Amino acid sequence: MAKSKTIFVCQSCGAQSPKWIGKCNSCGSWNTFQEEILQSSISTKSAPASTTKPIVLSQIQSEQYTRIDTGIHELNQVIGGGIVPGSVILLGGEPGIGKSTLLLQVAVALSKKTLYVSGEESPQQISLRAKRLQIQKDTCIIYSETNVHAIIHQIEELKPELVIIDSVQTLKHPDIDSSPGSVSQIRETTNVLIEIAKSTHIPIILIGHITKEGSIAGPKILEHMVDVVLQFEGDMHNVYRILRSNKNRFGSTSEIGIFEMVQSGLREVTNPSEMLLSGNPEQLSGVAIASAMEGVRPLLIEVQALVSTAAYGTPQRTVNGYDAKRLNMLLAVIEKRLGVKMYTKDVFINIAGGIKVQDTAIDLAVVAAILSSLFDMYIPASYCFAGEIGLTGEVRMIGHIEKRIKECSKLGMKHIFIPKTEIQFQNKHTNIVQCSRIDSTFRKLFKPNSQETEE
Repeated sequence: MAKSKTIFVCQSCGAQSPKWIGKCNSCGSWNTFQEEILQSSISTKSAPASTTKPIVLSQIQSEQYTRIDTGIHELNQVIGGGIVPGSVILLGGEPGIGKSTLLLQVAVALSKKTLYVSGEESPQQISLRAKRLQIQKDTCIIYSETNVHAIIHQIEELKPELVIIDSVQTLKHPDIDSSPGSVSQIRETTNVLIEIAKSTHIPIILIGHITKEGSIAGPKILEHMVDVVLQFEGDMHNVYRILRSNKNRFGSTSEIGIFEMVQSGLREVTNPSEMLLSGNPEQLSGVAIASAMEGVRPLLIEVQALVSTAAYGTPQRTVNGYDAKRLNMLLAVIEKRLGVKMYTKDVFINIAGGIKVQDTAIDLAVVAAILSSLFDMYIPASYCFAGEIGLTGEVRMIGHIEKRIKECSKLGMKHIFIPKTEIQFQNKHTNIVQCSRIDSTFRKLFKPNSQETEE
């Protein structure tokens, strides 16, 4: 019998090395190399001939498929309208964020035969969670197993309409000698599940653990193999959860879904703007309302700023939910174009609600909140800002202005500040203020006689 060979494989990127090394030369991670047994390659001489033939693109007949409604509107919106038959979806998130709870609710709301495979919990533990969530359904089949061959056998025998794997890091391929969760195990088990999904047109949802850096555990090739990659985000001390799409072969990757964690499980938030706004009832300075876009959905968010005199030599720049480099750029624009000295000030920015915003259209609101805190002047809660700020101090054009105005009008905003444009937007409930430069905009905004008293 030939002696088995071992190699060391990086658990972050899948790079191989004949010996153990502390730092991976490919991804730069430390202490990620683990010893694995090298599998013998299959000889290509006895490989059977392929049963498929090349086809001209114009002669390929596309199949009409119907997406499967998950029963949860927010999830349908993120994945593009429903689950595509035969697709493989990877759901990642921090421990305890609610991944298993979300998919258990999907398995019940689907009203179709669903196979829920759990490698981490026993059927009794899942039953306790279902009772806590007050959901019971005869169409949901619980199967506690980690052997991928046994799971494939049950899929072929039961023929469910949806398969949920919790989680992919617990699965084990019997032909691989390495431990579950290793690069070889994750790659091979996922490949087997993808093959069964494509051949039977049964969609499979995989739950994936994440590393301490926040990325899905396992090699990056795992995300390339699946069709959809979803990220479940949120603060453990916050009741709100955000579902994002990082990859979607069947839809847009710019959509988000917002949920609220309650005693009975995850509740959909149909109007997130009301959730993110406090109204500032005490009329405090340093608060401005911004209109941001997440995909095709407009959101009104509350930008909070605190500006104070630096107690040490180097001023602090702390942000939560906003880009720190962009904040430094805006502070430089304020100092250059408005003549306000910011190099001796500590600046803290927080996006209320615990969400992360990447839309540059909130620049105008960030600057407004900074100046409001600096001068200790209150901005009325009926004022909304939407505009990107350039290095020369101009308010640059943004997209989806009409959607932002409609959202502001729906939530009772009386004034919205937008970039100057040739298109004339009109709204009978909201006054539209067009801005060309930040100096003229904020000089008019912070006039003593321009302050509006809330009724």
